[in-house]
Amino acid sequence: MNSMVIKALGVSGLLIVATLAMVLSMDIDLNDPINAMTILGAIVIATATFGVTSKYISQMKTDKAEGELTDENWDGIGEYKNELPSGWAYTFLGTLIYTVWYFLIGFPLNAYSQIGEYNEEVKAYHKKFEEVHKTSDIQTLQSMGQSIFLVQCAPCHGNTGDGLNGKAHDFSKRMSKEQVLHVINNGQNQLGYPMGEMPAGMAMGADAEAIAVYVAGGMKGEQPAAYGVCAGCHGADGQGMGGMAPSIAMYDEVLVGHVLEHGKKGVIGKMPSFKTRMTPIQEKALTVYIQSLTM
Repeated sequence: MNSMVIKALGVSGLLIVATLAMVLSMDIDLNDPINAMTILGAIVIATATFGVTSKYISQMKTDKAEGELTDENWDGIGEYKNELPSGWAYTFLGTLIYTVWYFLIGFPLNAYSQIGEYNEEVKAYHKKFEEVHKTSDIQTLQSMGQSIFLVQCAPCHGNTGDGLNGKAHDFSKRMSKEQVLHVINNGQNQLGYPMGEMPAGMAMGADAEAIAVYVAGGMKGEQPAAYGVCAGCHGADGQGMGGMAPSIAMYDEVLVGHVLEHGKKGVIGKMPSFKTRMTPIQEKALTVYIQSLTM
């Protein structure tokens, strides 16, 4: 056995010993499938390193440059049409098989997971939070809602909810005339209300203009006759028929919840979904605070 093979064997052995020493010194639990497979993988890599090294060092000493050259060459330097090394091919195939086995069978889906532990802690905290604040008064909810708004909403809507000069929705009013016209002309089917889709073109021309002015003005003054087509779903008071359709008169808890869950795309732009980011109490608190911005 030549010196190069001996050195390769020594390096591989050292890697295996270092791996085992690390396991013993760190008191790693080998009953955990992840730990066991990791250590086994390290030993396999060290063993393969020795095998491949010794094979090709030996081969380098005996092989001769012979065989069929490819058609291409670079400055007179050609390349032989060598067969794919069997060791490399089998190793690659074994890696593919192991990958499929690991993801379909070997990965312990029911084992301990830091992410799973974190999610369980979050659920427990949310449950405790809901219990503590289920009877909170309006002042507490408004204060809580303001904190949520400043973190989650203010980056787009501004600290005061003014929409940053038209860059996002302005909470000082329910809707602008342009937003109302956009919905009338294009329809709406994003928020998941029981009554479903509002088709485009429910009113046109002067009728659409009159409805937009009336709704954007807070539904005050004389109600235009054309509003009757809106009242069929939104109600004569515009409050959404008890959650069957969006309230166009005010920011109620149902509307805020639907927008947070589904997101919304309108004339200004697209708001992403905030689903799972807030508890029901937090959504209620955010609603209370948004309502205070329109007073």
